[in-house]
Amino acid sequence: MPARATIYVKLVLTALFWGATWIAGRVAVQEAAPLTIASWRFFIASLALGALLLTNEKLPRWSPRDWLLLGALGLTGVFLYNMFFLYGLKQVEAGRGALVTALIPVLIAIADRLFFRQPMSRLRTLGVAIALSGSLLVVSGGHPTRLLAGEVGFGELILLGSALAWVAYTLFSRLASKRFTPLAMTFGGCLTGWIMLTCGALAEGTLFAFDRLTWQGWSSIVFLGLIGTAAAFTWYSEAIKQVGSTKSAAFINLVPVFAVLLGALILGERLPAAVLSGGALVIVGVFLTNRPSKA
Repeated sequence: MPARATIYVKLVLTALFWGATWIAGRVAVQEAAPLTIASWRFFIASLALGALLLTNEKLPRWSPRDWLLLGALGLTGVFLYNMFFLYGLKQVEAGRGALVTALIPVLIAIADRLFFRQPMSRLRTLGVAIALSGSLLVVSGGHPTRLLAGEVGFGELILLGSALAWVAYTLFSRLASKRFTPLAMTFGGCLTGWIMLTCGALAEGTLFAFDRLTWQGWSSIVFLGLIGTAAAFTWYSEAIKQVGSTKSAAFINLVPVFAVLLGALILGERLPAAVLSGGALVIVGVFLTNRPSKA
């Protein structure tokens, strides 16, 4: 399989894994504090990524400047994102919460244009718009006007913060990809973010609050750490380095689609025709966004 095709397969799988994190996160926050979940999630991820790094690459020697950049990754993509993500899921259902991921590619494309002068062809702009429309259709059950007419709750505002944090993480990743391998960059970001989350959990006094955790809660945390973080973050970093941040971010539009599909499979939720139509629009939008163009 060609290298670029492999990257796109990994991006689809990354979207699938991140779609599943909405369900796993929703399960976990019903049994433990968000900081507890996030700290142990990234402890597991850091161990797995550290073992892979030692096995496949030499032991990194990072300068203070390198640590500063890795700290920015940890602050935005790990600490802030997970604070907003998990606290938001305590108040918002997973399917509705996944709506916020539809905003991320649009925000990244705008940020790329503003900060990196990344060209936006008409075809790519159309693809982003179609994918966004499809995501709105999926998470609203075929009635996107309800989202516009309804009041925006505190949970939705918190989750909007997670979108902004992920945009910042993606842009920092673009800079970091010039200095680190994808594996080293992901490990460094997870490690620094884990330190921040652990300090927060210790200050909150919840780091070892396991009394209400069932096997479902623990399995959700392990999934979040190994699959939703170690594997997915590394593949996303590889994609940013090889195809760019805007094209990589286009696949995030698949996250709410997968979140709704997995919710139907795991929770037995019905899938109306409008949801399937929205999923088809997302796929078309991702295809157009990643299609080569002259502009």
